[in-house]
Amino acid sequence: MSTKDRRKKILEKLKQADKPLSASLLAEYFGVSRQIIVGDIALLRAEDIEIISTNRGYILNQSSQHIRVINVSHDEKSMRDELNTIVDYGGKALDVIVNHPIYGEIRVDLNVSNRLDVEKFISDINNQDNVPLSVLTKDKHSHTIEANSEENLDLIEEKLKELNIIKE
Repeated sequence: MSTKDRRKKILEKLKQADKPLSASLLAEYFGVSRQIIVGDIALLRAEDIEIISTNRGYILNQSSQHIRVINVSHDEKSMRDELNTIVDYGGKALDVIVNHPIYGEIRVDLNVSNRLDVEKFISDINNQDNVPLSVLTKDKHSHTIEANSEENLDLIEEKLKELNIIKE
């Protein structure tokens, strides 16, 4: 088994586990040393996989959050309405994504989770004479939205459609 396959299998084991798994137990299962497993865990963490170390072993941080990428299109005037709708209905705008014809996908973190964040973001755009990233793609862009439930995500999409920010 290749090291890449082993890391994939370790991740699967952690996803299926209902209790922490020790490095020794994983090492025995995969027929490698405990230190190899420790290294594999470090490499998985380097890929932004949230693995928590406990005194009993490793567990995967499986957040109860739900995530969806939504495609939107609106001018700069509708930015506040868009972001307020997302946060008012229990969402967090994690990022903004544009697909530039030359540079490809450009993704920038937003982490907007309340109206104060929205106002700060809008103020930063306006006060520093900046323009939103979406001007590069004629206002078409996407957001990764995080919420507590699929129902919240559905509601956010429904409200953005009502505002004509999501085009059908």
